[in-house]
Amino acid sequence: MPKINGNEIKPGNILDHEGGLWAAVKVSHVKPGKGGAFAQVELKNIRDGRKLNERFRSEDKVERVRLDQKDQQFLYETDGRLVFMDTETYEQVEIDAELLGDRRPFLQDGMTATVEYYGEEPLGVSLPQKVTCVIAETEPVVKGQTAANSYKPAILDNGVRITVPPFIGTGEAIIVNTDTMEYSERA
Repeated sequence: MPKINGNEIKPGNILDHEGGLWAAVKVSHVKPGKGGAFAQVELKNIRDGRKLNERFRSEDKVERVRLDQKDQQFLYETDGRLVFMDTETYEQVEIDAELLGDRRPFLQDGMTATVEYYGEEPLGVSLPQKVTCVIAETEPVVKGQTAANSYKPAILDNGVRITVPPFIGTGEAIIVNTDTMEYSERA
């Protein structure tokens, strides 16, 4: 595995640190008036969710882990576990639903998602950046408010609450950005 300097750590990097796999959540570079510069890194353990704050100086060497990514098709959910299938080998793998967090409602049957592996162990799931959803409930459309910069609350068919422009009505299909969980455009 490649070793990187402590000041090269970026958010999203997976590090082999203290015998475990940690994801860098936040990184801030600090240059105190006295002493050398360092990177203050907030780490989250990938396997058990523990958090850790560490300081890495530029001369510190850290092992950066490369994860293999495979596109896999979502089949179904059972007992808090998500079942994905490799479309080439038809092998099925179960992944803990908590890995998706608040993005879980956007995972739809048959959707292709990117599963990240460390060796044979699945560690994470990335959804497509844009997903099509239908508005289940929102306020009625108000004529003449198309140019206003105000948004109104809406509930999607998957139960997620977001804000949409005033010209979007109930039953319309929209595209939602799964990274920001915000309205992107009409479908």
